[in-house]
Amino acid sequence: MVCVVLPGDVDDPTAPSGGNVYDRQLCHELRAAGWPVREIVLPGGWPRPGPADRQALAAALADLPDATVVLLDGLVACGVPEVVTPHAGRLRLGILVHLPLADETGLTPAVAAARDAAERATLRAADAVIATSGWTARRLVEHHGLDERRTLVARPGVAPAPLAAGTADGGRLLCVAAVTPRKAHDVLVEALATVADLAWECVCVGALDRSGGQVARVRSLLTDHRLHGRVRLVGPRGGAELARSYADADLLILPSHAETYGMVITEALAHGLPVLATEVGGVPEALGRAADGTRPGILVPPGDPPALGAALRGWLTDTGQRTRLRSAAVDRRAGLSGWASTAGRIAEVLARLR
Repeated sequence: MVCVVLPGDVDDPTAPSGGNVYDRQLCHELRAAGWPVREIVLPGGWPRPGPADRQALAAALADLPDATVVLLDGLVACGVPEVVTPHAGRLRLGILVHLPLADETGLTPAVAAARDAAERATLRAADAVIATSGWTARRLVEHHGLDERRTLVARPGVAPAPLAAGTADGGRLLCVAAVTPRKAHDVLVEALATVADLAWECVCVGALDRSGGQVARVRSLLTDHRLHGRVRLVGPRGGAELARSYADADLLILPSHAETYGMVITEALAHGLPVLATEVGGVPEALGRAADGTRPGILVPPGDPPALGAALRGWLTDTGQRTRLRSAAVDRRAGLSGWASTAGRIAEVLARLR
């Protein structure tokens, strides 16, 4: 048996995330492969849990028999080494890192340093650390001084999808990301303002996080640039509704300041959609290349509206570029791996722990 410890919002349709999709697909595929999976879903403000949240995690781990294989989502585990590390050695601990805790945008230096130290203590005590990209694995090894032999990679899979039809002018733009500082919708709006003279519309799919004021900032920028009618913040979508968003689009835009992988990139490629993204973290890894070495998208520096705007202008005005990128995206689509491959990689780790 493997016990999987998940954050309480893993199935919350109002706050979908790549990490939650990964966790849910992983549990499904492990069961399909014959693994008995016990889920422990813990509500709480992870990675900033309150006392009751900490107690719930401590009690859940204490109730597990010795030598139980436990896979913990890093969002739950990495901020509370005082709860997790006492069970190192007694339990067989694997920790799945979707995003290093200190990499979240907008943290004060003191908070980032505290999260960094907590994560280091937790990961060093684990029997195995699983990263969702090669970039993340390398960063964890170098930054936290982890043993390379215990730090492994299980990249996200993607479900097969029908090809998007696309339009002749390429003007249907799509961004799939929660409206948070890290995802940089403000940079996107500033870039779109530089191509306001061209024909396009942009649909932004993702949770509207009002806690940090980013939604208000983005809406203020839309007003300033008179783009309210052309850029729509439609909130979270999932399932068939999200699939229709990809099917109706010409280009996925991901302007993030930081990404460990970028699952929406491979979701877009599964529909044959080219990608315009920032060259951060594991994004180049997710984007990959077509068989002839061509990238199925465009990469620009993060936090640079002029560079993002120039890339958008090139996409919208150069028919030849659109044709080449669409062809590369369709080619790359054929080489994408499914979730069974992801679960198979993690199953190898779990078998070793067991």
